[in-house]
Amino acid sequence: MLHYGCKVNQYESNAMMQKFEESGYIIKEMNEKADIYIVNTCTVTNMADKKSRQMLRRMKKLNPNSIIVACGCYVQVSGNEVEKMEEIDLVLGNNEKNSIVEKVEDYIKNTNNKMYISDVLHKTEFEEFGKTIHTETTRAVIKVQDGCDRFCSYCIIPYARGHVRSRKIENIVEEIKEIAIRGIKEVIITGIHIASYGKDFKENVGLIDLLEEINKIEGIERIRLGSLEPKIIDEKFIQRLKEMKKICHHFHLSLQSGCDSILRRMNRRYTTKEFENVVKILRNTYEDVILTTDIIVGFPGETEQEFIETKKYLEKIKFYKMHVFPYSKRKGTKAANMENQIDEKTKAKRCRELIDLSNKNLQEYNKSYIGKVVKVLFEEEHGIYIEGHTDNYLCVKVEKKNNIQGKIKNVKIVECNGEEIIGELRVN
Repeated sequence: MLHYGCKVNQYESNAMMQKFEESGYIIKEMNEKADIYIVNTCTVTNMADKKSRQMLRRMKKLNPNSIIVACGCYVQVSGNEVEKMEEIDLVLGNNEKNSIVEKVEDYIKNTNNKMYISDVLHKTEFEEFGKTIHTETTRAVIKVQDGCDRFCSYCIIPYARGHVRSRKIENIVEEIKEIAIRGIKEVIITGIHIASYGKDFKENVGLIDLLEEINKIEGIERIRLGSLEPKIIDEKFIQRLKEMKKICHHFHLSLQSGCDSILRRMNRRYTTKEFENVVKILRNTYEDVILTTDIIVGFPGETEQEFIETKKYLEKIKFYKMHVFPYSKRKGTKAANMENQIDEKTKAKRCRELIDLSNKNLQEYNKSYIGKVVKVLFEEEHGIYIEGHTDNYLCVKVEKKNNIQGKIKNVKIVECNGEEIIGELRVN
C-alpha cells in the first residue's frame, strides 16, 4: 500500500490496509515484493499527477506479475488516462475505496472489469470505513469530513472529492476512544475542508462542537488541527477553543496569496486584512502559537508589483513556515483559462524568494527557543537520536537513552542548526 498527498489520503490508506488485513491478507513494506500493490494517488498539482504515475510504474517493476491497483484523486479526475497505462490492472475512484477488497477479488476472478469510477459530485453522505485503528504508533490521523464547496478558481479537488459530507460526531468519538485505549496520545483532525464540518447536517453543529467532544476523551492528550479556512476563527470560536486544554498551539492557515487582487481572482473569499485579524486573534490567545501556511506564486496575471505586495505582507505576518508552490494549471478549473499565464522561470524565481524568507523565519524562531524547556511527544528513532514534536509542532531530537517512544517528556532546547533542534531530557 502506497499513498501520496494529504492527511486524508493517509487516513484512507490506513483504512484500506485494515480492510485487507481483516480479510486475511498480509501487508508488506513499500519496497518489498508483493502480489498486489495499491497506489492511493494525489492530483493537487501537475507534479502530484506525475509522481502518482511514477509510483504506479515503479510498483510494477518490483514485481512484473503483480496486480497494480490505482485509486484516489488523480484517478477520479483522470480515469481514462490512468486506464491506458499498461502497468495498471485495476482503476478505482474515491467512492470505491471502501469496497476495495471486493473489487480486487472480483478482478482476480473476472479480469473483464478494469475501471470503477462513480461521480463523487452526486455523493451526499459521508462514507464510513468503520473504526480505523491501523495508524502510526504515537499519533493518529482522524478523517472527520470529505469534500469541498469552495471551488477556488485554481483547485481541482472539489471535482475529485465532491461536495461537503460530514461524519457523525458519535462515530468520530467512538473511533478515537478505541485509539486512546491503544495508548496513542495525539490525534490529528483532518478532512478536505474541516472548517465546513457540519454544514451538511440538519442540526446546528460545527467543528467547535466536535472538538469539545473529542477534548473529553480520556487518554488523548493532544488534539492537532489540520489545515483551516481562516475565516472560521473569530472571537466566538476562539473563546470556546481556548477552554480546551488539549488543543495544540499550531495552526495551519491556508493563505495562498498576500495580495487582495489575486485573492479575488482565486475566489478565496477573505481579504488580507481579515486574515491578519485572524493572526492577531491567535497570537493574542496563545503566547507560543506557531502559524504555518500555503502560498501559490505565479497565479495567472500575477504582476511583479502583486508579487512584491505578497512578499511584503508575508514579511509582516512572519509565518514560522510557508509551503510555497508554483501555480499549477489544472484542466477543468477557471484559472486554467485565465489570460496572462506566468512562465515557469518567473514562477521558479518567485518561489525561491519566498522559500528563502520561510527558511529565515524558521531559523530565527528556532533559535529563540534555546534555553527553554518544552514538552515533546517522542515518535521515531533516527540513529543515535529519537525525535518528536512539541505541542506547537517544533521537531525536537534528543539522544536515545531509555525507551520513551510514545511518551511526552520535558526537554531543554540546547542547540539549533537550521531546521534541526537538539535538546536534553529533563526530569518531568
